[in-house]
Amino acid sequence: MPSVCLYFEVHQPYRLKPYSFFDISRDHRYFDERANREILRKVATKCYLPANRAILRLIDKHKGRFRAAYSLTGLAIEQLSAHAPEAMRSFQELGATGCVEFLGETYYHSLASVYDEADFVAQVRQHGNLMRQLFGQTPRIFRNTELVYNDRTGALVRQMGFDGVLAEGADDILEWRSPNFVYRATTPGLRLLLKNYRLSDDVAFRFSNRTWGEFPLTAEKFADWIHRIGGNGDVVNLFMDYETFGEHQWEATGIFDFLHHFPERVFAHPDWDFCTPSQAVERYAPVARLSFPRTVSWADVGRDLSAWEGNHMQRGAIRQVYDLVHNVKRMNNPETTDIWRKLQTSDHFYYMCTKWSADGDVHKYFSPYKGPYEAFITYMNVLTDFREWVLGGRSVESRSA
Repeated sequence: MPSVCLYFEVHQPYRLKPYSFFDISRDHRYFDERANREILRKVATKCYLPANRAILRLIDKHKGRFRAAYSLTGLAIEQLSAHAPEAMRSFQELGATGCVEFLGETYYHSLASVYDEADFVAQVRQHGNLMRQLFGQTPRIFRNTELVYNDRTGALVRQMGFDGVLAEGADDILEWRSPNFVYRATTPGLRLLLKNYRLSDDVAFRFSNRTWGEFPLTAEKFADWIHRIGGNGDVVNLFMDYETFGEHQWEATGIFDFLHHFPERVFAHPDWDFCTPSQAVERYAPVARLSFPRTVSWADVGRDLSAWEGNHMQRGAIRQVYDLVHNVKRMNNPETTDIWRKLQTSDHFYYMCTKWSADGDVHKYFSPYKGPYEAFITYMNVLTDFREWVLGGRSVESRSA
């Protein structure tokens, strides 16, 4: 019996406030509290609350046969708890159904797996503790920031006790293989679930595109595409941002109607069901060993790290924030460490991307800045102020005195 595996990413960064050169050494509050609160409330109203109600109805309607998985970053949970507690409670209601799995993640949605392995492990453990506290689940499957994965990351993930990891079904890695199977990682005991990016992006990016040849995308049509995979795949992994529902694809596009009818159209074929990632790695034997010799991500045509480190601005900013690791840890101050890790959040570097054409359009959509240079200047001004205090060895408390 083949399965559909649905996974949704829930993340909201702490966006930086406008911060000029003249604020350095004078203003030590970096984050735009008003913008972050307003954006969180807007997304909760348009996406989290209605989408969670829709998922809960589907679980009830199909008597537990419909299942899904989520990864909520620690930063998203902090902001949900502060600004939209009703949305936070609705995620806990989903967890209580027994039909929703919460995955492992970096607490700060950082690229630490690439730049600081020790801090990567610390952030993953911090996130795992939060999952146990809020949802009573110990994550068994890991989803790295931006689906960043390589063989070394797999080894680290397995050492932390995870059974499986989600990764992008990049064409050059798969070659002639299909993403619709479970694979063995190069690290013994670790399973790989690969995103079917074509089908995932049909919903996440192309659903409301009237110039797309398959527009409009109906639940019946989409389920038919999935059913055709039967006999040539065990599990179709549909991975996407949760904001697809109501935020990236507005309610007026019909995205919630699509979500409502999609499971019943899948169930119309008696051989198909839905499973969570941990069920997939338990149910389906891996068909082959698959190596990721290069670092892969979900982003852009290259499916690499160029969305975050593709230009000199990005590489310089990343290098400088991670160069502070020893000074930050020497201070042993939780608030200082928290700020440092919030400055690691991948979104900051994504906003600095200078790509053009279709890739560039996606980057512009997600950025709160007028352009990548404004993003870089703001970030570096903040980092300069933060570095002064860290290298001076003074804590956050001393800054407010």
